[in-house]
Order: sequence, then C-alpha cells, then structure tokens
Amino acid sequence: MNSRQQTVLALGALLLATACTSAPDHRTAAPARPTPAEEPAESPAPPLAVHTLTSAEVQFGWWNWAAASPADRSPVLDRSGRWCAQRQPEDIWYLAGTTGGEAVERTCTVPVGLPVLFPLVTRTGEAADCTTFMDRAMGSAVLDGVPLAVEPLGATRIKLSGVAGNAFGDFAAHGNNTWSCGLWVRMDPLAPGSHELTVRGAASDPAVTVGVDYHLLAAVPTPTGSV
Repeated sequence: MNSRQQTVLALGALLLATACTSAPDHRTAAPARPTPAEEPAESPAPPLAVHTLTSAEVQFGWWNWAAASPADRSPVLDRSGRWCAQRQPEDIWYLAGTTGGEAVERTCTVPVGLPVLFPLVTRTGEAADCTTFMDRAMGSAVLDGVPLAVEPLGATRIKLSGVAGNAFGDFAAHGNNTWSCGLWVRMDPLAPGSHELTVRGAASDPAVTVGVDYHLLAAVPTPTGSV
C-alpha cells in the first residue's frame, strides 16, 4: 500500500469517528418542560390622593358609604365603634359623625397607609338649603392635641342611594339626585399606633350638634384585608 492510499484511509477513519461522536444520542431524556410562571398576587388598590379629590368625589363617596349599611350596623348610629369598618372601600377610610344629640365615644382600628376622610357636619337637600346651612355651620377636629384643617364644601350635586333601613331613611334608600354640603376634614394616613381624635360640629338650620371622641388604632391589615 502506498503512502497516498494510507493517507486516504486515515482521513476516512477520522471522518467516521467524527460522525459517530457528533450524532445525537436518542437515548438522552428530553429536556423538562418549563414550569409556567406563577400568577402574580393581586396587589391592594393604592390609596387615594385624598387632598386632590373634588367636592363631588368627597361628598358622593362618604354619603353613599354612610347609607350603605342598615341601621343595626350603621357606623353613623353606632355608639361604640363596633361598626366603623362596615363596608369600607379599599383605598380610603371614612369616619362617621352622628345624626345629632350627645357626643359618643368610639374605638376604631384604621389600616395603616389609608387616608382618612370625615365630615364635622353635613346635610343633603336643595342647593338653596345649603346656602343657609353653610352660613351657620361650625366645627373642629383635633388629632392628638393638634387642630386639623377644616374645609367648607358648598352645594354639590351627588347621586345618593343606600340600603333599606339605613340611617337616613327612604330618601337615601330609593336613590336620589340631591345636593350635599358641609364642613369636611381630609387626613393623611395615620402613623402606626394609638391616636385620639375629637370631632365636633354644629349647625342651626336645621339645628344639629355632632360630637364623637374617637380612640383610633392605626394597624397593619392582616393578609385577609381585615384589621
């Protein structure tokens, strides 16, 4: 065998060896199917920018919350704070006044991170009713010894509806276009811990006095959303 034949045979053997080592091994297990990504957990709604709410948003939101519970679970008629969490939205925390009479004392837990909104004194009726009412409305709110800013909101058109037997009667239950006005307080989220809030309001047409002493605990909500 000459040297040329030896070279050809050696090259053929090399190519055969390369082909054998590069051929796919059909006995190798197929790669595992990728695991689908887990669905992201739902995030709670971000808190409202309470200081940017319009008069209509403030008054529509609070009135429809206050009328959304029957009398036996009404935050407005509540004398202890037992029902202060009743039907609260996810992005703001409302506090209730009263329908008049002697001051009441309530203990209430408020979620950390939510702004707080409440009236000192408020009413619904005709636009003309609000003019007289606002001329004689007065009130104050004090948080941990510090007076809070009080904001007058004049006659504003809102749609009011509630459940049967709510604190405001058939007018709210049947759903009505009405005018709302009053003195209001918007609060940034409370710092964690205990707080004392004193709410006082009064008007003479109609004659009404509102008083609530709130013992508030600002706490982190549990995973279920309750506090």
